[in-house]
Amino acid sequence: KVQSAHSPKGDMGQIYLASGKNVAMRLWKNEEPGEPKPAIARDYETVGYVLSGRAELVSEGQTVILEAGDSWVVPKGAAHTYHIHEP
Repeated sequence: KVQSAHSPKGDMGQIYLASGKNVAMRLWKNEEPGEPKPAIARDYETVGYVLSGRAELVSEGQTVILEAGDSWVVPKGAAHTYHIHEP
């Protein structure tokens, strides 16, 4: 069990909630709209769930609009970026 109030914070604003060998859960809060983040490819799958707000995810040329209640998976090794539209 991890209480987010005591979780370490990352340099991209993420809160590290839980981590294992092949999976990690992180939380981003209150990111303001701005420029898209630089594209990155990870050596693991990236999964997410939108609690609130709206964002655009671009992965391997496919664009998906994400809103509250949406979830997604970016395959291992796939270059992806996102753009926050609403915090």
